[in-house]
Amino acid sequence: MKIQRQRNLGFTLIEMMITVAIVGVLAAIALPSYNDYVVRSKIIDGTTKLGDFRAQMEKAFLDNRSYIDPGGKCWVADVTAVAKDGNFFNIACVGTAITYTITATSATVNGMPTGFTYTVNETNAKKSTITASGWSGNGSCWAVRKDGSC
Repeated sequence: MKIQRQRNLGFTLIEMMITVAIVGVLAAIALPSYNDYVVRSKIIDGTTKLGDFRAQMEKAFLDNRSYIDPGGKCWVADVTAVAKDGNFFNIACVGTAITYTITATSATVNGMPTGFTYTVNETNAKKSTITASGWSGNGSCWAVRKDGSC
């Protein structure tokens, strides 16, 4: 009489628990880093648009010899972040005939956290004020990393 051994096809409970533990550890390490990279990419989008706005203001000054229009507003219209257009910052300008300050403030659309403010003026002096948890600003540049580096 021949005894047949039954083959176990599948995983044991301990193998499954080890796999879940490994995935949990990897997720705990990778997810915060991934979220930081996503926020950094949104910051780069905002600072790029801020630089574009500044270039348009300088062009307007060359054409009109003033940073403001006859109505007292900056020549370039402010930008409001809207969820469907992929903007993450509200961009506003305040100026006089010979000076201006453009401010980009993070908007709560498209997953961007609040607390990020970037400014630039007519002398190209850049500043970042960041109140978001875990992030640091920089008084002399646009900080794009958590430690406040540019």
